[in-house]
Order: sequence, then C-alpha cells, then structure tokens
Amino acid sequence: MDMDRWLSALPKFLVLLPSAASCYYTMKNQTKHTLRKIAALCAAVLLPYAFLCSALSSLLRIDVNIILLPSLILFFFPYRCTVTASLPKCLAVYVGVCAVQTFPAQFAYAFDAFLHPASGAADLSMEAAFFHLGLSCLVAAAFAWPACGFFFRTIDCLDIPKIWYSTILLSSVFLIFNIAAVPLSYRTLHTGRMFFLFLLLEGCLLAVLTAIYVLFYLGTTVILEHAELKEHTHLLEMQSRQYRALQEHMRQTAQLRHDFRHSVRLLSSLAEKGDIGGIQTHLAGFEAILAESAPINYCANAALNALFGHYHEMAVSAGIDTDWHIELPEPLPAAELDMVSLFGNLMENAIDGCRTVQSGRRYFCLTTEIRHGSRLYIVSTNNFDGRVRKGKDGYRSTKHSGNGIGLAAIAAAAEKYGGSAQASDSGAEFFIDVVLKI
Repeated sequence: MDMDRWLSALPKFLVLLPSAASCYYTMKNQTKHTLRKIAALCAAVLLPYAFLCSALSSLLRIDVNIILLPSLILFFFPYRCTVTASLPKCLAVYVGVCAVQTFPAQFAYAFDAFLHPASGAADLSMEAAFFHLGLSCLVAAAFAWPACGFFFRTIDCLDIPKIWYSTILLSSVFLIFNIAAVPLSYRTLHTGRMFFLFLLLEGCLLAVLTAIYVLFYLGTTVILEHAELKEHTHLLEMQSRQYRALQEHMRQTAQLRHDFRHSVRLLSSLAEKGDIGGIQTHLAGFEAILAESAPINYCANAALNALFGHYHEMAVSAGIDTDWHIELPEPLPAAELDMVSLFGNLMENAIDGCRTVQSGRRYFCLTTEIRHGSRLYIVSTNNFDGRVRKGKDGYRSTKHSGNGIGLAAIAAAAEKYGGSAQASDSGAEFFIDVVLKI
C-alpha cells in the first residue's frame, strides 16, 4: 500500500467528523441520545470507516470522491434515525452541511494547484489534504456558534415543510455546482486568470450561501414571532372573554343580593305556613340561578383558566360530554406559554377527534394530577371514528400529509422540561399521556 497516497486520502475521509458535528450541534434539542453518546457513536463509526476507506482508495488507486460521495447518501439514514426532527428538517440540515463543506474542498484543490500545477484533483497531495481537513474544522467551528445560539430555535419551532424543502433545493444547487466544478486538471486553473477567478467565485458563492442562511433565519424568526404574537392575541381574547364572564357573574350576583331580601320574606312567609315544598322549590330555583351564572374556576393561573374555559365552551357547543378534573401545581412546572401550547394542542386534538363521532355519543375526559410531589400527570381520553395514520416516527395527521403538528408540539413541550408524552389508541378511543417534572 502506498503510504503517501493513504495519508493524502485519510484526511478527506476524516472531514466527515466536523461535518457530523455540524449536523448534530444544529439539532442539539432534537437528538434521541445525549450529545456525548452521539459523539462516541460518530467516533466509533467514522474513524474506522475513514481508515478503511483510505486504505481501500490507496490499494485500488481510485479517487476518494468515488467512495465518499455515495457514502454521504448512506450516512443520512443513520443520522435520520438518531434525531427526532421531521424528515424535511433532517434533509435541510444534512444537505446544507454538505453544501457548506464542499467549499473547504474547493479551496484545498486551489491550494494543491498552487503547490502542484501539473497534478489534478484525483491526486490530491498530503499537504492539501490536511489543509482541507483543517479548513473544514474551522468552517464547522465558525458555524457552530450561530447554529447553537440561534438557528436551533428555528429547528425546534418551525414546522412548515414547504419552507424546509425550499432550503434543501437552494443548498442542493450549491452542492451540485461545487461537485461539478472540481478541477480535474490543475492546468485549467493556470490558464489565464482562471486561478484568481476560481478563488473569487468560490469565495463569493460561500458568502452568498451564508447570506441565504442568514436571511432564512431572519425570515423564519419573523414567522415565529408572528405565530407567537397570534398565540398571545388568541390568549388575550380568551382572557377577555373570561373577564366579561366574571363581570356578568358579578352583575348577576349584585342583582341576587338586591333581590335576596324579597326571597327572605317569601321564605319566612312559607315557613309560617309550614309549606316545606314551596321552600324547597324556591331554594332549588335560587341554586339553579347561582350555578348558571357562576363561571368555572379550573386553576389559579389566569391564562390557563381562560384557555380551559374557551375549550370547554367549544366542547359544549359541539355536543361533547366533558369530564375534567384539573389539578395544577403553583408555580407551574413550565413557562406559561409552553403550558398553554401543551394544553391547547391537547384539547384541540381531542375536540377534533370527538367531532368525527356521531353527535350525542361524544365524550372527552381530561385529568391532571400531581403524584409523588414531583410529577404532574396529564391524561386525556376522547372517542373518535377510529381512523388513524401511523408512520415509523408515530401518528401522522389525518388532515394533511406529514406528521401531526399538534402531537409533535405536545411532545416537544414535554421533552423541553424533562418530561415525556405518549399517544395511543384502542380503535375507538384516543389517549394522550403526558408526564412533567415539577
């Protein structure tokens, strides 16, 4: 085996390590295992792969890219299995990282062309190979801070497949161009001003791709802020409705207090006559008026109380029998908006499921209970028509293609606070079980 050829091939395969790091640190909140375990798995797989493939490339005297490019396609599948993000997000991150990492390779070819003008990309020198590896590590490190500090929020919160597929398309254009632009013979680069133009073009393309990613982030930030503002507005509307209900209750209570002296006189008169039945009838009517006018107080938190009131009204108007027992800790185990998102998606899904059943047979049971002083258990049960769509990664939406956004949001909110969420069905009933740490 030619040691020089092996040493020049090895760094090109070791480039997979910073590339893998780039793929995973962007998904830091979407991995199925801890980052330490992910790092150990990558090292255990990629290091032997790099040594084996570089030896194979040296023995057979074949271009490294003939082995490397098909391997990138194969490596996507284990990557997909180690993250919880949807397929469009996984593809967008993976293709984006591959596109970015083609630029260090292009600059390495230019460096090699400067050192060995008579050579070509298929015979990359050892110096250029290690230059490629070092530059790849620098690029991965440069993108690490913005990805970990900012872009991960887009991964966690943006669930619009069309936007992610558009980024895949843009990244693919740069990826395919750089693969096609590999200088097979360095003599081409030394023709006229081609060397300078090649470096200028690659530098400009990297700047353009980076600008596209920055604009994408800024655009998605606006979308997410708009969604949060819409959620805030909806919550405020529900709280306003709850406030109006309280005002109406106070008005009716004041009216009842005003009329109470008449009731006392009537009850006194009925008591003198010994009319116990009349007293009972009057008291029953009085209790009914109080029950109708009194708003239900589900919990101490005003926002969640308004949310429960809103969906209870929605359930009643849809003819759904509700059996709710709400017990929530103070303070809440999660941020108020996250709790609103969790319960909102849970109740909306349950009510939508109930609507698929014939009117008069719909029911929705919801229980929240504190157990062992450290766990909040949320159990939701509703009947539905039995139609479900399942994939390897769980339930899929019956309203559109792709995963159910509501279930994904519930799971994300639970996992964010060290909890878990599990959905299941019996064919006639749908169950959601959530556990949150207090």
